[in-house]
Amino acid sequence: MYDVQTLRQTEFPHSSEVAYLNHAGISPLPQRAKRAIQAAVEALSGDPNDYFGRVGLPAIIDLHARLARFINAAAPSEIVTITSTSAALNAVAQAIPWLPGDRVLFCDVEFPSNAYPWLSLARDGVESCVVPADGGGLTLRAVEQHADDRSRVVAASAVQFFTGHRTDMAAIGRFCRQRGILFVVDAIQAIGHVPIDVQAMGIDVLATGGQKSILGLPGVGFMAVRGAVAEAMRPRLIHANATVDWPHWLAYDLTPLPGAERFAAGTPNVPGLIGLGQSLALLEELGVANIDAHTTALSRYAIGRLTALGLDVITPVDALGPIVTFRSPIDAAATDQLVQRLAAQGVVVVKHLDAAGAAYIRLSFHCYNVLAEIDRFIETFSESAH
Repeated sequence: MYDVQTLRQTEFPHSSEVAYLNHAGISPLPQRAKRAIQAAVEALSGDPNDYFGRVGLPAIIDLHARLARFINAAAPSEIVTITSTSAALNAVAQAIPWLPGDRVLFCDVEFPSNAYPWLSLARDGVESCVVPADGGGLTLRAVEQHADDRSRVVAASAVQFFTGHRTDMAAIGRFCRQRGILFVVDAIQAIGHVPIDVQAMGIDVLATGGQKSILGLPGVGFMAVRGAVAEAMRPRLIHANATVDWPHWLAYDLTPLPGAERFAAGTPNVPGLIGLGQSLALLEELGVANIDAHTTALSRYAIGRLTALGLDVITPVDALGPIVTFRSPIDAAATDQLVQRLAAQGVVVVKHLDAAGAAYIRLSFHCYNVLAEIDRFIETFSESAH
């Protein structure tokens, strides 16, 4: 394991004052990423053309290779940088050659980023099979019960934003690969917490924004698309740098680039991607397996403390990740006020609503959180909830 106290002091100095427990919403930047972004912005205020060609593009090419290694993609050509999970999954949904009657399967606690792109396909005759969550998320058992010979895509979050359920990606990926179904994973809550091997897990498309578990800026992320899958897709959203002869601006040729780069979405956010590279370096130094063990232990501790208070925790202990959610003992409006009072006392959590409008409170951890911050939340919550 790594030295958590040193990590808090060097990379996350805010932790000396704030118990920040909303990493599933947006994560603070590590100090090294902040410094790299600031340096990039400064350079772009001078000669941006020189900086873009001399530093920016080489850094992005290197980032592709490092991201491919990070998730064990077959090659850097399977990686493309994107602005958000939503943008990535919408682009993929619009690029699959659908037939009327095709089906997409996902569970009923998916974040809209992994629901709306599929639901929107109804206009093309594609059916969304919205499966009731099984123990807080999508399970192999649920997929087996609902998949049929018309199923083209199974979409799942690696870790569910609401319940904290951790998906057995290897089991579902194996099922999908055996039946020629595309397995699409929203990894935004997991990519910096859970070891992911897209080849071993049978993941065809992985998408993530940068602002949560991978400790990057909003508006910066990446997508991995398995080579053979990418070649079968024809994007409808075609950007100027996504075609084979893209530097020849006035020769209008829609032939897509090979691999995932056919989903390239215009001029990249160079400072953001350079910062993401620094955050990725930190995660690699700490070791994702170590982060996983650390945050899972925090989640277990939180569940124990919350349960001891008689609160209704909905996060499944047998499929645990870095998120813990419990039902608020008060109504939605009062829960909003409670969350605001907690924030005023330096304890940051978030409220969520279920489909029926009931209020829940979510705690979400990262590599530098400690047990004392959970204790601080429990103490402050107990005082503020009455």
